[in-house]
Parts: sequence; C-alpha cells; structure tokens
Amino acid sequence: MRPRPGDRSAGHAWRFSCSRPSAPAGARSPGRTATVLPDTRLYNERHPHFSCISRIAMTQTHFGFQQVPEEQKVKKVAEVFHSVAAKYDVMNDLMSAGLHRLWKAFTISQAAIRPGFKVLDIAAGTGDLTKAFAKRAGPSGEVWHTDINESMLRVGRDRMINHGLVLPTLICDAEKLPFPDNYFDRVSVAFGLRNMTHKDQALAEMRRVLKPGGKLLVLEFSKVAAPLQKPYDIYSFKVLPWLGQKIANDAESYRYLAESIRMHPDQETLKGMMQDAGLDRVDYFNLTGGVAALHVGVKL
Repeated sequence: MRPRPGDRSAGHAWRFSCSRPSAPAGARSPGRTATVLPDTRLYNERHPHFSCISRIAMTQTHFGFQQVPEEQKVKKVAEVFHSVAAKYDVMNDLMSAGLHRLWKAFTISQAAIRPGFKVLDIAAGTGDLTKAFAKRAGPSGEVWHTDINESMLRVGRDRMINHGLVLPTLICDAEKLPFPDNYFDRVSVAFGLRNMTHKDQALAEMRRVLKPGGKLLVLEFSKVAAPLQKPYDIYSFKVLPWLGQKIANDAESYRYLAESIRMHPDQETLKGMMQDAGLDRVDYFNLTGGVAALHVGVKL
C-alpha cells in the first residue's frame, strides 16, 4: 500500500517493498557485468549433491574498487551509512572544510523552489536540502524527505523536528519510487547517486515522477581538473580514512567513499546517462574544480 502523496502524519517513517521488473534476456546496464554460467543440467543430473549449480546469471557490480554481487552491494552500502549516520554532518564539515554547504546552497538556488511546489528529495539523509526546500515551498507545498537508509533518515527527521518542520519521511529505494507519474515539480539527489546499483534505472524513475516542465538536480562528487588530481588522490586515500578513524572510529567507510567517487561516472558520462533517461536541456556546473558537480535536467 502506498501513502497518499500529501499525507503528513507527524514523525512517521513509512516502509515500502517494491519488486523490480525482470530485465529482458541479455540486457545490461552501465557499471554492471553479467557472467552467465554454462548449461549444467546434465552435470546436476549426475551429481545431485551439487544441485545448487544451475543455469543462472550472476550479475556483478562495484562496491568501491571491489566487484560484488548486486544484492551484496545494497547491504554493504547500508552498513556504511548505518555506521556513519551519527557523525555524518561533523565529518562532512571536516572533509570538505565546509564547502559542501556552498555546493548545497548553489543547488538550492538552481532548484528555484516556489511556494506550492511538490518536491522529492532522494538520498536526503540528514536533510540539509529537504529543510531548505520546505522553507521555500511553504505550507502550501509538499516536500518529501526520503532515503533507503533508516539510520540516516532518522537523524534527518529528528533534526527537522528540532527546527519545527514535520515533513513526510519515507524509507524507499530510488530505483523503485512509490509515487505516481508526473507528480513532482522538482526532484533532487545529493551525494547519493553514486551509491545506487542501477543508476540508469534510478534516473529513469526520477524522470517518471517529474511533471512535464519539472527539473531534476543531481549533486555529486565528480572528476577533478587535471592539476588537482594528484593532491586530491593523496587527500582522498590518506587523509579521509585517517579522519574517519579519528572522528567516527571508522576508516573503512571513508575509504569506500574515496573509492566510490573514483568509480562514479564523470561529468560528460553522467550528462549522457541523464539524456538517455529521457531528460532534456541537461547541463552541469563544476564546483571547486570538479570536486563536485551539479547536473540539471528538465522533463519536457
């Protein structure tokens, strides 16, 4: 059962379990490699104790620099964010020297939220964008605070309640959004797309729920300018894990962060993916020499 969009039951987090349609035979998506085992029916008949061997497709994807089965990536990403949720905002300020606040402020200005707008914030986490969108949409608007990770969502919900904002807070998967077509004026995802297994499907879902004329904003770490590459690598792979260990007692989650950034599509590739998902007028803005980039697309 889906919630009624606009249902504002205070302080509740709804859960959804949505199945993804099976992909056509042989279909592949960017960032995934499919390995198909040979036909083992005869082998299984002769060796029933190995009946677990079957003709199946094992789809691999990346978790940082590792290759893992797709179903494991979801669990591993969840473990990362359960671990860092409590210190997430402190670490963001330290890691970026506060720059993430400027990047988000630029995203908010580009979103151009007006009173009465319906807004979906995906991978909203601790709610920086959600809170700003809600203030601009006003009491006649409708802003959804969503994330696949319950720990992050709870931190964000509590922060917004402390600021006097009670918004619909929803645990959901961006690849299977439980909202009707053509519903939102704006959809945003900040620092979340790179953690999604099927980015192409997530982008298609974001477009689906946008109204014609609606805008998608994707704020994400990206590929830095060449002169910055060497110092950025040193910072990412040496300093970030050290900070993670000192502040959050978790070096591995911040090592994953650095690796996941390197595996994320660069600016032009992501622009192409958004166009392939059916978005028009796609453009991007490099922020701080490409450390982050804001991609914007419109549904016509």
